[in-house]
Amino acid sequence: MNSDPKATSTIATGGTPFTPRARQAGLRRLISISALLLAALGSLSTTPSRAQDIPTSPSFVDDFKSFDRARWYVSDGWNNGSHQNCTWSKGMVKLSDGVLSLGFEKQKLKDRDFVCGEIQTKQRFGYGTYEARMKTDTGPGLNAAFFSYIGPTDKQPWDEIDFEILTKDTSKVQVNAYIGGKGKNEKLVDVAGGTENAFNDYAFVWQKDSLRWYLNGQLVNTITDPAKLPTHAQKIFFSLWGSDTMKGWMGAFADPGRKLSLQVERVAFTALGEPCQFPESLACSVK
Repeated sequence: MNSDPKATSTIATGGTPFTPRARQAGLRRLISISALLLAALGSLSTTPSRAQDIPTSPSFVDDFKSFDRARWYVSDGWNNGSHQNCTWSKGMVKLSDGVLSLGFEKQKLKDRDFVCGEIQTKQRFGYGTYEARMKTDTGPGLNAAFFSYIGPTDKQPWDEIDFEILTKDTSKVQVNAYIGGKGKNEKLVDVAGGTENAFNDYAFVWQKDSLRWYLNGQLVNTITDPAKLPTHAQKIFFSLWGSDTMKGWMGAFADPGRKLSLQVERVAFTALGEPCQFPESLACSVK
């Protein structure tokens, strides 16, 4: 979920990328001038990949042994709109022992009392397998997300594919897709053992005629209706943020009294028709 809350723009180190998800709050993200500039510079190094119509950047695997600033933008110094109770801060993006952590904690920055973390790719990706291995914290009023998004900041229609963990209930993850800014494709999926007790594998396979979500290698949702399938290359996002106003969806926010985190061990994109890149990849077994 981008925060446009999805329709927002995120910008990273050195810029302002955008983040989607304004879903219940109208236009969830206010697009800053810096975001527009960054987006313009941002990720047009796409190249056509065999077996697909949508241009895509190359396949990759990032295990976060280091932070690749050529790949990632880090959101810093702004927020996605009135629905968001934290300011994006580069200080909330940390790397340690092969794990990327996005933080959320009480710290006054600009007009918000909390700071939070978000990253997005500088490049856009098309049909293929998207995978992330991650672990969340717990707490009402917070959203820990792995998703792809493109939208107005990049002068494109709003398309998005989501895994969103509303940490008020870590026994579930919400999958969703937005096409031309229209959602209503939500589904809650049970996560055995919870999202906070161990790392889980989240993946979606996006093809011209289908969109499939997987949790720990198991198929949990499928869309085949052409009207509900994205048609524009997207950036990959990770974010952890909170809201005081979106209570019906995220729960009533309460100050956690400590720093919370979304931890990511690995993220990968395997273009459609390309060989899998690591033994545990969903792309090795699912076509």
